[in-house]
Amino acid sequence: MNCPLCLGSNTIQFAYIEAREYFRCSYCYLVFLNTTNHLSSAEEKERYAQHNNDIYDSEYRIFLSRLYDPIVQKLPAGANGLDYGCGPGPALAHMFREAGFMMDLYDPYFFPEKPHLDKKYQFITCTEAAEHFYNPYEEFNRIDGLLEIGGWLGVMTNFLDESINFKNWYYRKDPTHVVFYTEETFQVIASSRSWQCEIPSKDIVLFKK
Repeated sequence: MNCPLCLGSNTIQFAYIEAREYFRCSYCYLVFLNTTNHLSSAEEKERYAQHNNDIYDSEYRIFLSRLYDPIVQKLPAGANGLDYGCGPGPALAHMFREAGFMMDLYDPYFFPEKPHLDKKYQFITCTEAAEHFYNPYEEFNRIDGLLEIGGWLGVMTNFLDESINFKNWYYRKDPTHVVFYTEETFQVIASSRSWQCEIPSKDIVLFKK
């Protein structure tokens, strides 16, 4: 099965757990779920709708600040941004709006407005969404097309590393999580699109176009 991120064919079976098959790419080190194990769109949306992402929840805002704090330092005042894959409760976009930034929302289930995908943005955020990408190659190419030259993309997702017991990892057990990234994976994402890549803290990556 070809890698859905770099499209390479040099993949091997990584794990078979509870009738779910995972592969690993030997080039970009992405681990990904067999497409036959993907949920239906209806099942996926139902699970997302259960997420409790209250924009006024102080604990959730602290969690999101792990991405907000490093990327906001890169941005000019009033920059226009897009929260890509924002889910039903776009708390991060609300935080940026409070700080004077202009924000659009995109989510294929909850904010599917296509006109946003014809604009250019000075920054894009993608928090707890990249692990849901069925076609990360296409998704990151779309994001690249939405970013202005010099623009920033901030991604928050749990990184996979050798210290993690994949079978018991809570992140793997979410049935909507279909791809898992390593630090090496993000370097490949950046180099293949001529982006710069920074990893300011655990599970946070910033790209500059």
